[in-house]
Amino acid sequence: MEIIDNKALLLRLRNPKHVTTVIPKSKELSNNQVLVSWGLEETHVLRNLNIKAPSPIRREYQWTGKYEPFDHQKDTAAFLTLNKKAFCFNEQGTGKTASAIWAADYLLDKGRINRVLVICPLSIMDSAWRNDLFTFAMHRTVDVAYGSKDKRRAIIEEGAEFVIINYDGVEIVQDAVANGGFDLIIIDEATHYKNPQTKRWKVLNKLVKPETWLWMMTGTPAAQSPVDAFGLAKLVNPNKVPRFLGSFRDQVMRKVTNFKWVPKDTATDTVHRVLQPAIRFTKDECLDLPDMVYVKREVELTRQQKKYYKELKTRMVMQAAGEQITAANAAVNMNKLLQISAGAVYTDEGDSLEFDIKHRYKVLREVIDESSKKVLVFVPFKHTIDMLTEKLRKDKITTEVIRGDVPASKRTEIFKRFQENDDPQVLVIQPQSAAHGVTLTAANTVVWWGPTSSLETYAQANARVHRSGQDQKCTVVQLAGSHAEKRVYALLDSRIDVHTKMIDLYKEILD
Repeated sequence: MEIIDNKALLLRLRNPKHVTTVIPKSKELSNNQVLVSWGLEETHVLRNLNIKAPSPIRREYQWTGKYEPFDHQKDTAAFLTLNKKAFCFNEQGTGKTASAIWAADYLLDKGRINRVLVICPLSIMDSAWRNDLFTFAMHRTVDVAYGSKDKRRAIIEEGAEFVIINYDGVEIVQDAVANGGFDLIIIDEATHYKNPQTKRWKVLNKLVKPETWLWMMTGTPAAQSPVDAFGLAKLVNPNKVPRFLGSFRDQVMRKVTNFKWVPKDTATDTVHRVLQPAIRFTKDECLDLPDMVYVKREVELTRQQKKYYKELKTRMVMQAAGEQITAANAAVNMNKLLQISAGAVYTDEGDSLEFDIKHRYKVLREVIDESSKKVLVFVPFKHTIDMLTEKLRKDKITTEVIRGDVPASKRTEIFKRFQENDDPQVLVIQPQSAAHGVTLTAANTVVWWGPTSSLETYAQANARVHRSGQDQKCTVVQLAGSHAEKRVYALLDSRIDVHTKMIDLYKEILD
């Protein structure tokens, strides 16, 4: 195959009629050569004939937005435009969201689709998808379908080109989605659809028609078990898997006892075969990526957290009206706002008041499940560390804790096991206790459960994974549910020590 003047494809075929009879204006030349216009429609026809024509997106698309795409992002976008139903298994932090946006924008330009539905975790509807759409396709209309059933329905019916909704929200407005004219559905963190027996899976399966474009994205398609591939494959490529889950399990797993199954030696090949067509780039392959990728994840505060946050803020406003604000009292009150946001606040009497952390914990679990290596979780407050560690261990995630009251000898032992053994999978750390002089390159994902106020601590803590011996690019994930947390992260990202701006920050929070 040869590209002619960046406009046409010159093919050499045994049977030129195989192409000229189905592609108008294609021209048969001498020596079994065929000249075909290099457009998207012609490319799709050629690929249906098993002729691997490249996507014309690289030739004719103006890559929109503020940033120039990396080569792997262009390759990913091109792949998506060529496959109506496909998987994108690019690792977390490789920019697959932008690739999907560019590919969808191109298909909209070409009239191949009219409307896009993005289904993703609640925590990244705004912080990832809406923000990225504004960054990479600011000329498109975007809305987030969240809230009451009537509000979601109204947003869907308003006709934005891109509508973003969370997994469980789809069921709430299933009819509106079905009648919304969505001919491309993008599923982010698609492992949430691994089980075909769930209501969530069944609702999506009804919405996906033969003519519907469906792109499923996750960096870990079968992280827990080869069986996880079944639900994903059944949505994208149902003819590749058996009708029933049990039959697929027998293909990839071997029964050891009545209660224990282990993967067969052929499981990886089977999973690879059923999860097609697919594209995958690892961080290590994306040599043009930044060394450290920073990701923001919004989390919802519980009703109880919102109540106490509002009450404390109201009390702070009253105090500020009656006395001069000093850096010391600003820091104390700011710390309490951050404690409430993180899950536990210390009262004036020294007791601790615990809050439900289910929303923040759910997002943390999503990040852990998506990570290709181990995970560091930095938690600023001791009581929250206890709450979080208990939940992780209850969920059978091997977890160790490093904080100020852990003796130095035990810390050394924990760090050694983390670096050299399979377990623990997660290390929960009070930032000041492991911010300097420790190598933890067995992890490539850092999660900030809540922000620290020290720029030095923040930078040094992130550097635990990004140092000599690290064989993969690293991701830093910031969890934020309150305005106070977001502003502290913003200062840290701007390399401004929070202590130097405490009074200004305090006044801003009050306003």
